[in-house]
Amino acid sequence: MALPINAKIEATPNFLANLETNHQFFQTQDADTAEARFTKLKADLREMIAVLAWSPAGGRPARFLLAKSAQARLKSEAVQRLAEQAGLPYLREYVVGQHIVLYAHAESDVVLLAVKHQRQLAYEVADSADK
Repeated sequence: MALPINAKIEATPNFLANLETNHQFFQTQDADTAEARFTKLKADLREMIAVLAWSPAGGRPARFLLAKSAQARLKSEAVQRLAEQAGLPYLREYVVGQHIVLYAHAESDVVLLAVKHQRQLAYEVADSADK
């Protein structure tokens, strides 16, 4: 039995911008606990990355792809463009505490596209990612 190959994991500028937005939100929401909560989020993301390295399909199918309303489909188009830019065929989501990470993957590659709080309706896509 062959051991799984460690997939290469990368983060898009959009993912990093989303992460910074979360950090700023933590600061605005409660400056006293912001750093501890952000440190916890980063630790949880490192754990997720370790799982995805040996199991790129470890997340759930991307639920936003099932959207039926015209508005929801329009919002999802920008996110789908991120996956197209990454050149990877499968979109999945990984739940990390109260956050959801959107990623694209193939057998040996994973690209982190976006992160949002579970209460956010849609993933934020930076203007530069739309181009």
